[in-house]
Amino acid sequence: MFAYIVRRLLYAPLILIGVNLLTFALFFVVNTPDDMARMQLGAKRVTPEAIERWKVERGYDKPLLFDGAAEGAQKLTNTIFFEKSLRMFVFDFGRADDGRDIANELTTRMGPSLAIALPTFVLGLFVTVCFALLLVFFRASYLDFWGVVLCVAMMSISGLFYIIGGQWLVSKVWHLVPISGYGAGLDAGRFLVLPVVIGVIAGIGGSARWYRTIFLEEAGKDYVRTARAKGLSELQALFRHVLKNAMIPILTGVVVVIPSLFMGSLIYESFFGIPGLGSYTIDAINSQDFPVVRAMVFIGSLLYIVGLILTDLSYTLVDPRVRLE
Repeated sequence: MFAYIVRRLLYAPLILIGVNLLTFALFFVVNTPDDMARMQLGAKRVTPEAIERWKVERGYDKPLLFDGAAEGAQKLTNTIFFEKSLRMFVFDFGRADDGRDIANELTTRMGPSLAIALPTFVLGLFVTVCFALLLVFFRASYLDFWGVVLCVAMMSISGLFYIIGGQWLVSKVWHLVPISGYGAGLDAGRFLVLPVVIGVIAGIGGSARWYRTIFLEEAGKDYVRTARAKGLSELQALFRHVLKNAMIPILTGVVVVIPSLFMGSLIYESFFGIPGLGSYTIDAINSQDFPVVRAMVFIGSLLYIVGLILTDLSYTLVDPRVRLE
């Protein structure tokens, strides 16, 4: 098991280095510091002096990869690549274009993002798995048929419809919860109820239909039929065998959600006015705040790699064949 974990951990730095190099190329080779200055200054005719002043203020006046005029280690450290990219490996993200410390903003906004993403993830997974098992239990019946029809209908509806419709019905008509905003401490609960419920409902269609397909495939295998022949009830067969052996594809789907638990939901946080990392990213993109965007891309990559490692480790818990390998 230890060697298994070490092999997975050795892959992570290589992937992060590749993502970092690609991000650097996109931001500073394809989109040069001069281009960034013109976009930030927002004027059609920007003077060269204004561009140079903007670059000096934000540290973009240095060479990209190698400073031939410097001496010693400064040939590599006195570069944009070192200042803007390599420092992220020690979680030094620098400052945004508006002067605020990016690391402090990330720490502050992570709480609201987790407050909305974690309940949505846990409740959504529980509801969709239970609904899919219910459809499989009553497979080939009218309940199964209309359940699949409902899933397809819910998949076909845009997530924005659930958000706008939920805000109108629950907040505008029924006046049960605030339409948007965020509070401190326990007061945040009344602002989170609506986005969590809408997030769970919006994800039922696609997830439940996918889980149903997985469960149906497992339910038709020989070992399940043998369990039924030995006297195991249908409900026991579903929970003891079908659900357990369907965990690998479920875990594979769950890993995609792990980065969003910390990164926040871009759409939900924007519509509900929650000051999380998702809305922070959207604001940075709209204002073309490149340091923030780079930091969010790096953190997203790191979290996704962590999710993949956790998924590999979870495979060893649910499938003995992986553990033996």
